[in-house]
Amino acid sequence: MTPPVFSHGSLRLYLLSLLAEQPRHGYELIQALSDRFGGTYSPSAGTIYPRLAKLEAEGLVAKTADGRKTVYEITDAGRAELADREPELESIEAEVTDSVSRLADEVRTNVEEALRSMRADLASAAREAKRAAREATSDAPAAPSAATEPEGRAVHEADLAINAFRQQLRTDLRTHARRGKVSADTVDLLKSRLAEVRSDVLAELRGR
Repeated sequence: MTPPVFSHGSLRLYLLSLLAEQPRHGYELIQALSDRFGGTYSPSAGTIYPRLAKLEAEGLVAKTADGRKTVYEITDAGRAELADREPELESIEAEVTDSVSRLADEVRTNVEEALRSMRADLASAAREAKRAAREATSDAPAAPSAATEPEGRAVHEADLAINAFRQQLRTDLRTHARRGKVSADTVDLLKSRLAEVRSDVLAELRGR
């Protein structure tokens, strides 16, 4: 089970620290947290707004209307609490650094597992295509469509493997994206591994 990003009470204090930097809308707070985590974590509105309401009830933040949006601003009481709990805030910053590293490792592991599965499927399809091609050329002369049919089936199976991988990885990425766990590093890793898979498959095809 994945441990929580923030320990109990830490998010509340961290929100205060973000508001000490500048007043923000609720969405801006969510975006600021996502930025701090390099896109690997993005809290939901259901996580942020109840804590903001509690901070307001405690007199640590105040809110004002800005058109249709609500702007939250730290109060003097909120700044005093931050000052009193500065050592605790430094500890939370260390927690954030550890969480970013852990979440990035999880994303990297998920992508690499999916790519390993794709590589195995494509290698199997390539071997089947080569086997079918050899069988077709060793058979007695037949109609052109009959000679190419086995290889056509192998290519079709390769297409199915690629499409299955694409759909599964797409689902995985969208699932993790909703949790703020997909970053530019994830995309770079995906591109790099896909290029490696293509190179391996081409080497397999040319070597037989």
